Amino acid sequence: MVDTKAIILSYRRGRHTQKMNQILVEIAGIDTKAKASKFIGNRLVWITPSKKEIHGKITHAHGNNGVLRARFTKGLPGTVVGKHIKLV
Repeated sequence: MVDTKAIILSYRRGRHTQKMNQILVEIAGIDTKAKASKFIGNRLVWITPSKKEIHGKITHAHGNNGVLRARFTKGLPGTVVGKHIKLV
């Protein structure tokens, strides 16, 4: 699991709100809720173009198809959607 890459899918959102510090993450090869739940508690790091690090933690599975929900210390910019993030 060292340096596993994941893809940021979207922010966690509702009909009228969007949580900027919570994102939905998809890890390659994880396609069920049972497999995804093994990653709960792991840390994520997004490295900005200026080499700053924003740290987060996987908190829950999201749905039944292996998507995970992660919470970050700061809100992530909108340009991160669709980009890779490092799982440490």
